Amino acid sequence: MKKIYINGGKPLLGSIEVGGMKNAALPILFSTILVEDKCIIENLPKISDIKTTLNILTAMGAKIRELSNGSIEVDTKVINCGSMPDELAHTMRGSYYVLGAELGRFGWSEAAFPGGCDFGSRPMDQHIKGFEALGATVIENEDSIKCSSENGLKAASVYLDVASVGATINIMLAATKLEGLTIIDNAAREPHVVDLANFLNSCGADISGAGTEVIKIRGVKTLHGVSYAIIPDMIEAGTFMIAAAATNSTLTITNVIPKHLESITAKLLEMGVTVTELDDAVIVSRNGTPLKRIRVKTIFYPGFPTDMQPQICVLLCLAEGQSTLTEGVFDNRFKYTDELIRMGANITVQGRTATIEGKPELHCANIRAVDLRGGAAMVIAGLATKGVTWIDDIYHIERGYVDLIEKLRAVGADIKKVDIPDITPNGN
Repeated sequence: MKKIYINGGKPLLGSIEVGGMKNAALPILFSTILVEDKCIIENLPKISDIKTTLNILTAMGAKIRELSNGSIEVDTKVINCGSMPDELAHTMRGSYYVLGAELGRFGWSEAAFPGGCDFGSRPMDQHIKGFEALGATVIENEDSIKCSSENGLKAASVYLDVASVGATINIMLAATKLEGLTIIDNAAREPHVVDLANFLNSCGADISGAGTEVIKIRGVKTLHGVSYAIIPDMIEAGTFMIAAAATNSTLTITNVIPKHLESITAKLLEMGVTVTELDDAVIVSRNGTPLKRIRVKTIFYPGFPTDMQPQICVLLCLAEGQSTLTEGVFDNRFKYTDELIRMGANITVQGRTATIEGKPELHCANIRAVDLRGGAAMVIAGLATKGVTWIDDIYHIERGYVDLIEKLRAVGADIKKVDIPDITPNGN
């Protein structure tokens, strides 16, 4: 059994480089199904979700080659539609991008329902609404979803009831090679939506408006291969920003796009943390100043990201007075709070809102990573707490962070991954 050991309460100092964004890499990798050519994807994070995605593409017939500089060449000339292995699809949420990519290339798709972190109900109704607007018939079975079109797909206008990132991306994929003009109204504006549009446009697509509420896709007949670098991961950067604040430290976080971090920066400044923006870096510093109580509500970009909700909750636990944290995207994203309560945090959850009574410090405990970002929050809590903290179920963390332990050790953290043998009842 692998665990993370943290001897916390120590300040951090130095520079941490951020890797490529997981949430951009997944749809871009799946979108290569549309290209039917060789693409070189650079700045891919070496995390388990990326490995799973490459395994899915390989199982579907793509040829994957790792290049000497760490980039990946993806050749999707041969793809067997509807062949994504169910067991791989169930391991991550992003596997549903196969649906849009296969629809865009073959006009039909069939895949198992996706897996990933459990945040309660995460319906695919907006994806289905978009596919049906394009002329697809969608049938949901107990474990799978099938999309087909007897008369062929057609360009259309789609209004999303919710600015869903997944639905926006899936509709873009399905419409990229579809003759005519497709319009997505109330589209998601997240940076990874823009990165996907930029990648597809580099391949010859005609997509405009990404990053705004209205995206227009003028279908093209063919796409061509390119070399493309994934944008920096704003959630990884935000995680290190909050780690610096929680540990009374000064960290320089490099290879970032500061504009993507504005909502995180704003909340840190509101709490009394110093944040300095450079061209492609941010410096976060706190030198013993008390953290101020604040209110946080997660919402779609450019608002405060839901993927930063558990991390900032740790900071609110250390702030003076009562703070509130409201989840505006998912139904059930507070499972991790039970682990913080084990460390002495005073958190009350009612529905989508957590009320936090701050205190000067937490105490060390044996805790676990209940999901990806909740796991990152446990690491921050351990770093900020004097004494030894052990974290179980760390595979969740490894789904989304590259060399997290090594990066933190390089700036002074006493942290390591330990392989502890399982103990059976008879002691063997």
